[in-house]
Amino acid sequence: MERLCGPNLPFWEANQTLHTDQPDLPQCFQLSVLSWLPCVYLWAVCPIYLFYLKRNHSGYIMMSILNRFKTVLGLLLWIVCWTDLFYTFHELRQDDTQPPIYFITPLVLGMTMLLATFLIQFERLRGVQSSGVLLIFWFLSVLCAIVPFRSKILQAFSQNEVTDKLRFTTFYFYFGLVICELILCCFNEKPPLFSDVVTDPNPCPETTAGFLSTVTFWWFTSMAIKGYKKPLEDKDLWSLNKRDTSKVAVMKLLQEWEKELAKAKSAETRPSNQAVFSKLPPSTTNHIGAGAGESSLEEAEVLLPNQKAASRQPSFLRALIKAFGPYFLIGSAFKLLQDVITFVNPQLLRMLISFTKEKEAPDWWGYSLAFLMFFTAILQTLILHCQFQYCFITGMNIRTAVIGAIYRKSLVITNAAKRSSTVGEVVNLMSVDAQRFMDLTTFLNMLWSAPLQIMLALYFLWQNLGPSVLAGVAVMVMLIPLNAVIAMKTRAYQVEQMQHKDSRIKLMNEILNGIKVLKLYAWENSFKEKILAIRQKELNVLRKMAYLGALSTMAWTSAPFLVALTTFAVYVSVDENNVLDAERAFVSLSLFNILRFPLNMLPQVISSLVQASVSLKRIQRFLSHDELDPDSVDRKNTATEFAVTVVNGKFTWSKEDPPILHNINVMVPQGSLLAVVGHVGCGKSSLISALLGEVEKLEGEVSIRGSVAYVPQQAWIQNASLRDNILFGKPYNEQKYCCVLEACALTPDLEVLPGGDMTEIGEKGINLSGGQRQRVSLARALYSDTDIYLLDDPLSAVDAHVAKHIFDNLIGPEGVLKGKTRILVTHGISFLPQVDNIMVIVEGRVSEMGSYQELLKQNGAFAEFLRTYALEDIVEDEEEASESMAEEGLFPDDALSIHTDMVDSEPVINEAKRNFIRQISIISADGENPKSRSVRRHTGSQRKHSEQQDKKKPHELQKLIQSETAETGRVKSKVYLEYAKAVGVLLSVFICFLYGCQSAAAIGANIWLSQWTNDASANQTQENLNMRVGVYAALGIAQGILVMMSSFTLAMGNIGAARKLHANLLTNKFHTPQSFYDTTPLGRIINRFSKDIYIIDEALPSTVLMFLATFFVSLSTMIVIVSSTPIFAVVIAPLAFIYIFVQRFYVATSRQLKRLESVSRSPIYSHFSETVTGSSVIRAYGRHSAFVMMSDMKVDENQKSYYPGIVSNRWLGVRIEFIGNCMVLFAALFAVTGRENLNPGLVGLSVSYALQVTMSLNWMVRMTSDLENNIVAVERVKEYSETKTEAPWEVEDKKPPPDWPTEGNVEFQDYSVRYREGLDLVLKNLTLSVKGGEKIGIVGRTGAGKSSMTLCLFRLLEAAAGEISIDGVKISELGLHDLRSRLTIIPQEPVLFSGTLKMNLDPFEKYSDEELWGALQQSHLHKFVSNQPAKLELECSEGGENLSVGQRQLVCLARALLRKTRILILDEATAAVDLETDDLIQSTIRTQFEDCTVFTIAHRLNTIMDYTRVLVLDKGQIAEFDTPANLISQRGIFYGMTKDAGLTQ
Repeated sequence: MERLCGPNLPFWEANQTLHTDQPDLPQCFQLSVLSWLPCVYLWAVCPIYLFYLKRNHSGYIMMSILNRFKTVLGLLLWIVCWTDLFYTFHELRQDDTQPPIYFITPLVLGMTMLLATFLIQFERLRGVQSSGVLLIFWFLSVLCAIVPFRSKILQAFSQNEVTDKLRFTTFYFYFGLVICELILCCFNEKPPLFSDVVTDPNPCPETTAGFLSTVTFWWFTSMAIKGYKKPLEDKDLWSLNKRDTSKVAVMKLLQEWEKELAKAKSAETRPSNQAVFSKLPPSTTNHIGAGAGESSLEEAEVLLPNQKAASRQPSFLRALIKAFGPYFLIGSAFKLLQDVITFVNPQLLRMLISFTKEKEAPDWWGYSLAFLMFFTAILQTLILHCQFQYCFITGMNIRTAVIGAIYRKSLVITNAAKRSSTVGEVVNLMSVDAQRFMDLTTFLNMLWSAPLQIMLALYFLWQNLGPSVLAGVAVMVMLIPLNAVIAMKTRAYQVEQMQHKDSRIKLMNEILNGIKVLKLYAWENSFKEKILAIRQKELNVLRKMAYLGALSTMAWTSAPFLVALTTFAVYVSVDENNVLDAERAFVSLSLFNILRFPLNMLPQVISSLVQASVSLKRIQRFLSHDELDPDSVDRKNTATEFAVTVVNGKFTWSKEDPPILHNINVMVPQGSLLAVVGHVGCGKSSLISALLGEVEKLEGEVSIRGSVAYVPQQAWIQNASLRDNILFGKPYNEQKYCCVLEACALTPDLEVLPGGDMTEIGEKGINLSGGQRQRVSLARALYSDTDIYLLDDPLSAVDAHVAKHIFDNLIGPEGVLKGKTRILVTHGISFLPQVDNIMVIVEGRVSEMGSYQELLKQNGAFAEFLRTYALEDIVEDEEEASESMAEEGLFPDDALSIHTDMVDSEPVINEAKRNFIRQISIISADGENPKSRSVRRHTGSQRKHSEQQDKKKPHELQKLIQSETAETGRVKSKVYLEYAKAVGVLLSVFICFLYGCQSAAAIGANIWLSQWTNDASANQTQENLNMRVGVYAALGIAQGILVMMSSFTLAMGNIGAARKLHANLLTNKFHTPQSFYDTTPLGRIINRFSKDIYIIDEALPSTVLMFLATFFVSLSTMIVIVSSTPIFAVVIAPLAFIYIFVQRFYVATSRQLKRLESVSRSPIYSHFSETVTGSSVIRAYGRHSAFVMMSDMKVDENQKSYYPGIVSNRWLGVRIEFIGNCMVLFAALFAVTGRENLNPGLVGLSVSYALQVTMSLNWMVRMTSDLENNIVAVERVKEYSETKTEAPWEVEDKKPPPDWPTEGNVEFQDYSVRYREGLDLVLKNLTLSVKGGEKIGIVGRTGAGKSSMTLCLFRLLEAAAGEISIDGVKISELGLHDLRSRLTIIPQEPVLFSGTLKMNLDPFEKYSDEELWGALQQSHLHKFVSNQPAKLELECSEGGENLSVGQRQLVCLARALLRKTRILILDEATAAVDLETDDLIQSTIRTQFEDCTVFTIAHRLNTIMDYTRVLVLDKGQIAEFDTPANLISQRGIFYGMTKDAGLTQ
């Protein structure tokens, strides 16, 4: 340096700088180091930055005033610097030689200013709105110029005049200009021309945010404020940045994946000894749907060495790394920087403590140390959050890309592949596995960063304490297996607990579905016991988990302490001369705290790595599945006049299976109608699939001319409006649309649906009947207006007369489609005479083909087919007609005329059949009788009730949801109190007390440590060594035990609360009146039992635990700092104010973002599972790319709310950590100001506490937010535990005598009833009396109030006026169970619960096995049950699915026989029961219940013709009431009904 500055200007003088109260840097240092620092930075960064700008071009920015100013200032700076240079030359001419530094520095500075000016312009041309590089440069320049700024003034003062006037002036010019540049650099340029931002309605401010705003996430503030003012909605969310959209992310990944596939393929093609046939994966175009046929890859014989096949698999991991690695690496670079900076603060702490020891050191040392600590902490915060931002965005992009890739793949995989991955599995790939990648990316950097941090920490500790560190490390290492064991155990318990939870929800679901039956039988208690038994098991597992949790919490909190204890104890006892002073102790403590994080993270990262690698394999396997060959069907063929040709076709569903269709030869002329017939399973549908290219073609040619419409056998309906289902992406044309509806007989249905054709249709078409779904599917095909129609048995799901309508108006020779080519698979024989050609398939081969007449003459397979089906067909049609009419009730014209139509159109008519038809009509008279029809609809509607409730009025639904949201705008403190009450008030107080004690013990231990370190300065270290170590250990261990106790007590309290809340909810739901279940969708109730109880069981306790822990840590920090430097109390108030302010903003916004995110997540998966089920339809109509777009939109919609969610965490982190850093600053500053009266131990204590607090503050806000989100569950459960209940089950003073009712007399007096408040009366002023033993039939049309009468007897409906008495006892005064257990009902829908048959007959175990067998004997189930290996222990599946409907009905009969009370109510099942079962039930009732009063709600009149009296209801009033014979002779309503049923002439 001497050569540069000359002998007169020394480079460094210790006395002038460090050891004075007025420090100043020497002139040489100022001129060289300080001036060159910014220049070196800019020239170093420049090449990289220019390269980056070359690559990233986003349009240019117009020259603005701001830009002009910046450029002009830059040029002025250059002039100012070179003025100095020329002045030096001028002095040289004057023989006043200056040292070389005066030439070099202005030259370098001038060049750098030119470079900066060039960068300003270059950035403008490249569309950079705000430059970080330049901002840092100007900031460094200002920082370095401050020192000469001060020293020049000091010099002038000391010498009383300015010696070098020109340089003095130019410097202040320079300083002013640099400050101006810095200020201007903080402002943003306008967005570049032609950028997306301009066109976007709600762009993300991040794209236009300046450098400072980006680093501090200031751009997010607008959303935080908006979310605080009112709950955020979808429209408030910003649109996604381009790089995060599906379009970009998925394409990136797919391109890399295609390369991987191609590589694997080229590796496979090298010849080897074993040749295996395999198909090349088709190219990209098939994925993206750019053109299904562009890539014509021929099938190839591929040689594939089996042994090495595994090694050449395309690697999905490599594709991911190539696509998203570079972006992620930026995050990793930040992480590296942050790791290094982390270790600066402990060193600064050491200097600060040693500074407090040296009483004569100048004050400015302390202040600069304090500010240095503050700056490193701030830098660390900013860098950390930048790194997180990069990692999270990578994670988000990976999730988008993986979902997109899986979705695209699922549209093109072969059937064989589909079989190996079910829809559920693939949805799992999307939800769980994609999520795992996302979670992993956040931690992935820890893989290398954790070992690095551990090594650095150990290095510094070793410097500090020498080899004794190893003792502490040994303790840490020993704790790792303990934590691992606890984690393993906890996972096992979690699995067990999930099983209990699943079985509880399953049972609860059944109970809620069959709640009506439970009420009628008065069986609630038995089922309540069953639920509580499962719940008890669940709570036991939770308790075990709580023990483990308490252990692990103890390990986690005591670890740093134990480590410190062992290290210090070993250090002090190893050597006499080792003295534990404040520096060593507190610096080591802060290093141990740094160590704690990586040690705890490593096991977590490794376990999530393992999970992610499993996910990776699964996704890779799915993406490597075979794809359908787009060229198996030739669509380009225009040579022949045939629309569809198949030559020598041989097809199979998958390569491994035997072929399903052999040598198929078909030629279908343009515009003809071909019917395909054959027995079930002979390959009719497979033929259609072959024409669509859905099956593997082994040999032969298939060509199709023109576009295709396809109607599958099972209609595929999207969850969209009815109109969208029919349009299916085509533009709406009203005239055409109406014509389509008419042809498909959909017009009458639209009148019934609540919203006409805009009705939202549930998933899988849940709110349409089977027939309606099929007709919508037909309408879609018709509307698509294509050349060829492939109809796979569309007429089987609809009933006969509708089928006829559709055939005549749509498919047949006179229909809308005449002139189009139609291939119709059918079972209906009636239509065959009208088709052009018939093709008969037998066991996968075409057996004959020709017109109807030709085939009849041949008398081959077809004639035989006709013979088998003719009779069945009619029977089927009959039953279908009767059922579907009962179900849909759409065609009110007299059904008998339809039968005659059908008979006329039947080709072969014989007398026997006519009679047969007549008999059927009589038996199922209800089917034809328009008046008594549609009772089935009535009951069916109860099942559909819940869905309709949801779907009927979209407006109302939205309101409901909103009101729920509004309620939780800010959780009321009442809810917290409710929860505390459920935990137990005393217990809650005790828990807080324990937490207080634990904090006290921790503080105590640290204060003791600081006292111990002060021994060092007083030189009395050895005397009380053992006492020091002993007390320190005692305090620490006490803390550990208190932690364990407090977390365990808390867990017990939480489990108690969970038990109480669930028990109350359950009891209330069993006591809730039936009307509640009719108006509330089951899903909502189940949600309370599953999701909300789960939160109360598992999520809430851990949140409360973390909240209390962080709260007490933060509190103890305040206490320690205030007690050591009391002036700190002044700062607490403003900091706390800022803290609460930020926290309120964050909680309000983030809660709503979480909600929006979870709301928008499920559509992705439901749309996906819908797509998979309908993939063949989507492909047939060529809507592939449209569906990919829809899926992408749904994913983007979801990420739109997820992205602000991530940013909100970063935003919060930066702000809260700033508050923590301020605490560090003030703690250090006050320690410096008060160092006269502070000993080093206390300084170390307060500052090391302050360094820790940032983390706790950050977590405390998160926990407050989680606590608010989770405590809502308590509120929701409370809400449903306090709904209105029905009358008490037992009334002690009104208990009826044990054998009541003895007679069975029933009287109604002026009885009226309504379903719910505010609805009309269903029964009006009924008065009738029935003697014991009478048999009463109740008839009437739908809605006349027949079922309501039975509900009244059981008091499922309470009287609006009047009363019912049985044997003189008013039923309204009895307890419900007393009443209901004395009546017997055989309900309309037989409900069984999962469990043993014995449990289903006798849940209270009142009867002996003999009685049970007796009842089974009488109900004709004896033979069936005794043939089962399990006998009475036969397991019934959910809803009794493994018994036939008839058998279920008989089980209900057996229940009635077991009860055998004096009054029996029989709500007759409609079409559910076959005639045989019906006869059995009737005969049993006649014999077994001879002396009982029987009320039968009759649908089949022949069952009640021999009853004592018949009650005819009409509009809730008694129309007729007399013996059947008298009623017939009166020729009233009843006579009309019997006549319709053909029972009277």
